[in-house]
Amino acid sequence: MPAVTADTLTLPRLPRLPETTAWRRAAKVVKAQKFLEGEGFQVRRPFPGVDLAMADPFLLLDHMGAVEYAPGEAKGAPWHPHRGFETVTYMIDGAMQHTDSIGGGGLITDGATQWMTAGAGILHNEVPPQDMVAKGGLFHGVQLWVNLPRTLKLAQPRYQDIGAADARLLSSDDGGVLVRLIAGDLAGHAGPGATQTPITYVHASVAAGARLAVPWPKEFNALVYVLSGSGVVGQEDRPLEEGHLAVLGPGDALTLRGRSAWEVLVLGGRPINEPVARYGPFVMNTRQEIIQAFEDYQAGRLGQIPAAHLGSTVE
Repeated sequence: MPAVTADTLTLPRLPRLPETTAWRRAAKVVKAQKFLEGEGFQVRRPFPGVDLAMADPFLLLDHMGAVEYAPGEAKGAPWHPHRGFETVTYMIDGAMQHTDSIGGGGLITDGATQWMTAGAGILHNEVPPQDMVAKGGLFHGVQLWVNLPRTLKLAQPRYQDIGAADARLLSSDDGGVLVRLIAGDLAGHAGPGATQTPITYVHASVAAGARLAVPWPKEFNALVYVLSGSGVVGQEDRPLEEGHLAVLGPGDALTLRGRSAWEVLVLGGRPINEPVARYGPFVMNTRQEIIQAFEDYQAGRLGQIPAAHLGSTVE
């Protein structure tokens, strides 16, 4: 797993929290279901699904891989539209090539994050680079959809390229957890991602037996998703293994501990608490706004494929 690594003993430590802290309990555990996306690549999706429709302000979490592609097997998601939310693509292993209709793009690889605010509308293309298609290789990443409030649904599209070296690196109070803060605030430390909707996004590597305990905003929800390995969450030590997501209840802080080497995402955000109308690549507040999004897309008002890519297919 080549996502940014560091010696945890040399990093700033998160504060030690008293045991009297109001710890969040694991209220629910959800197993990710498997789906095919784009040209036919498999994802594991803990939400939306039967057990968890959404986790306001988050709309979708797709875990891509980890998979070792043979030559010719790597697939992507060719040109397609979005409106009304943000996509956050975090690559852990391998690479993804991104291009969009406002001139953003680049290669997302090994610990880098691409943050795309679709807002009023955008077309984008997510495909593996040609050398991966030709040679194959390890591919592992995550895509998170973050909702936008009504006032920002039609905001100007924006692209953020967050390099692997940009993540804020921290250590747990016991020195056994490497924390990569991608966005938001964690105990006074700020991540590089500029968020439209207040959220915190963390990738933690937890050594066997190590514990991560962090203060968490009372007004945020809290989710823990396992990329690999196993451990426990909450003071009650609720087991959590690869492909499972824990939804934590109210409180001032969260805690988790590794049973084995454990890779987890820790996510949270302030709920928007607005009606959600969604269909395919569009997320709005009403059915009429979804219809309008389709009409605008068909009329070319969500952007145009750059001339160099006109041979590609829009889905």
